[in-house]
Amino acid sequence: MRLNESRAALPHAILAFLLVMASVAPALAAEGPPLKPWQEFLSYIVEPFLLEGALLALQISALAMIGGITLGLGLALMRLSHHPAIRGSAWFYIWFVRGTPQLLQLVFLYDALPPLGIKLDTFTTAVLGFALNEAAFSAEIIRGGIMSVNRNQNIAATSFGMGRFLTLRRIILPQAMRAILPGMSNDVIGMIKGTSIASVIFVNELTFRSQQIVGQNFKFFTVFAAAGVIYLIMTSAVSACQALLERRFNIEIDREAGRGSGLSFFSLSLSLPGFGPKPVELPAPAALAPAPATKDNVAAAASLDWIRNITNPTSAELDVEQKPFVEFRNVHKAYGSREVLRGIDLTVKKGEVVVVMGPSGSGKSTLLRLVNHLESLDWGEIFVEGKYVGYQRRYNKMRPIRDLAKARADARIGMVFQHFNLFEHLSAIENVMEAPVQVYGEKPETARTLALKLLASVGLSQHASKLPHRLSGGQQQRVAIARALAISPRLMLFDEPTSALDPELVGEVLGVMRRLAEAGMTMIVVTHEVRFAQEVADRVVFMDEGMIIEQGTPAEVLGAPKHERTQRFLRMVEREADPV
Repeated sequence: MRLNESRAALPHAILAFLLVMASVAPALAAEGPPLKPWQEFLSYIVEPFLLEGALLALQISALAMIGGITLGLGLALMRLSHHPAIRGSAWFYIWFVRGTPQLLQLVFLYDALPPLGIKLDTFTTAVLGFALNEAAFSAEIIRGGIMSVNRNQNIAATSFGMGRFLTLRRIILPQAMRAILPGMSNDVIGMIKGTSIASVIFVNELTFRSQQIVGQNFKFFTVFAAAGVIYLIMTSAVSACQALLERRFNIEIDREAGRGSGLSFFSLSLSLPGFGPKPVELPAPAALAPAPATKDNVAAAASLDWIRNITNPTSAELDVEQKPFVEFRNVHKAYGSREVLRGIDLTVKKGEVVVVMGPSGSGKSTLLRLVNHLESLDWGEIFVEGKYVGYQRRYNKMRPIRDLAKARADARIGMVFQHFNLFEHLSAIENVMEAPVQVYGEKPETARTLALKLLASVGLSQHASKLPHRLSGGQQQRVAIARALAISPRLMLFDEPTSALDPELVGEVLGVMRRLAEAGMTMIVVTHEVRFAQEVADRVVFMDEGMIIEQGTPAEVLGAPKHERTQRFLRMVEREADPV
């Protein structure tokens, strides 16, 4: 039997066992001739006195796990903080609690709190003690899960104006659950069994009650074996829940079309009647495209004419259209002692397509990330539509504002990354819907309608319900473009959007970008695609060693470069494109 099938059968086996026990319990409890050993053993499994102790153990475990995981999440985030004092205090708590026996912790709480004027009953003391202990262990499990998620997922969410806690809840934790669940399930099982320690403070749980029965009849093996079976049933139920949750968070398993997890808490929607979002039937692709597609390519997709509603200036904007839309003034950026950008001055007009080229390490990607404040400025100014993005000038110095997420959202800057950075646990349509719903407050159905139109526009309406790993590189990048367009951007940033693609797939992505340029979208594109720059760019900027070496029209920079460094770079690119 396959592993998934055996896991699915486990809850049914437990339920069948409990039903059998419930059916034989009255017969076992009835008075009559002496019971056989196996009958006596079964009678203790359904003994109400022991089952009450088991229920108490479950109550302690459940409450302690809720408190422990909540506190553990806080400790995990403190451990990941950039502030040494916050990080150090969390480390000290975890070090101390993990390094001292839990038995001593319970006794200390039981004996130390009353003199301080805090009087708790034994049940509450046990819950508190187990919760404080669990927090230290769950903190490290959660921290490990968070660290296992690709950092680019956080960067992508940040670029769309998602705040730290929204990103944590919607993007990071759902992906971290695959790493968190096994360790956390072990902790739950360990706590259920470990509630026997609470007997030292006279909590009348399962093990303590078993000892009381043995003290009266001295049937050690029979009573403790029955208690062991009860523990086994409880822990098996936890294992069954673990299997269900692992299946739920397994991105290798495709979901039903239209049934996603992107709009529910922690992206969790169990496949049970009455739980999770209702399935929505996706409209037929033909209803979204003017001409039915025979192949999944950009040529057969719906046009992007609707984007002109965003890019065309209104009458109120006509007077200021000639002013720079994006402006860099004396921009400097360094990482430690390495100066990446050295005095960049650059302007981009509304509706202009500017291609930035240059060798690796010249500062192109850093320049792009400074525009929507994914990186912070060291010196200089950057304006988008005449405003700072997430900065305010104080004492003649640029300082980041407190609410950076809102500033990024208000700027409406769409960004497409080199490695796609799609949210791996969300389907294509959920990726496109995420920012409009969670950041801009769009109604899910409105966002879904827009997402379907966008996916049709990039030739992917038939792949709306697929998870990213089921798509080719070119398809993933087109989903990333649709996701960026879903926020109705005023400016699009492309960070080497084709460098991670196979040559056959490059044309798919460049085709969409060409149509965006034709629609009048303001774009800054970092790329090595010389042909695309020649055909689409209004201006080409060549950078090297953190400086702009030369800029001008494609004919000037690519056709007749003046600087020796530009000439050498173009010769190298030409040789790589035609190695023969």
